[in-house]
Amino acid sequence: MNDAYVNALNTQKATQSWMDAVSENMVNIYTPGYRESKINFKTFLDSTYSDTYMRSTGQGNATPGTSDENVFLEGSGYFVLRNENGKLAYTRLGEFKFDGDGVYKATDGSVVQGYIMNDKGEIVSGTKSLSQEDFDKTMAEGGALSIPTTEIKLWVDPDNGKFLGKYDEYEIKEDGILYGKANNGKDTTPLYKISIMNFHNPQGLFEYKSGQFVETEESGKPVMGRGEIRSGLLELSNSDFKANISYYQQAKMQLELSNKMISSYKELLQNAIQLMS
Repeated sequence: MNDAYVNALNTQKATQSWMDAVSENMVNIYTPGYRESKINFKTFLDSTYSDTYMRSTGQGNATPGTSDENVFLEGSGYFVLRNENGKLAYTRLGEFKFDGDGVYKATDGSVVQGYIMNDKGEIVSGTKSLSQEDFDKTMAEGGALSIPTTEIKLWVDPDNGKFLGKYDEYEIKEDGILYGKANNGKDTTPLYKISIMNFHNPQGLFEYKSGQFVETEESGKPVMGRGEIRSGLLELSNSDFKANISYYQQAKMQLELSNKMISSYKELLQNAIQLMS
């Protein structure tokens, strides 16, 4: 069994990790897409250790974006990105824009993934088309990789300045479908559906860069997610400021206590050494 001095040192180290996580949460309270850090603790022979930290999967509030290209996901799940290495990543931050080539991208250049749709509103999967009923059934059964995603691209015709050559403008609706609009909005055609994925254990995702996650063995494979998409909005941090203030005060008190215990044990050790000399 660890002695009291070692226990106090372990508690001090664990508490400092807790304070660091809480400080990060408070600093990023207004950072769009930020996921609150939560520290897990475990006890071993009366001593406290920091185990692992996880990111909260709760919903953050909406805030106006910089353009209608930005999107806010209301509900569970993640937007899907394909990074520079061709790997899939997942994010809650819908700070997306179309680049000069018409490709829908995140700020770091990752390509937003979606599904191609035909003019009937069906998702095109290989040589087949999936009706909304088939899509919902696949989603309910936890389907994921059976429907491949693709980049979302609104090429602009240089001759007439229209999207894909014939659409004057576009609109992203609540169901995540991007429509091409012509004839002053009287004619609308579904073009793409923004992909949303979720995980059986989203807290098991690994954050490989700020706001972007990759799957792990703990998270499991991605499955289709549900949620409404709001155009022109972004999701703020899901940190609870009041709760984190309370956590910080608790951690500060615990750190002060462990520091006093360490100081007392050092003093006792010095006195013991002096008595022995």
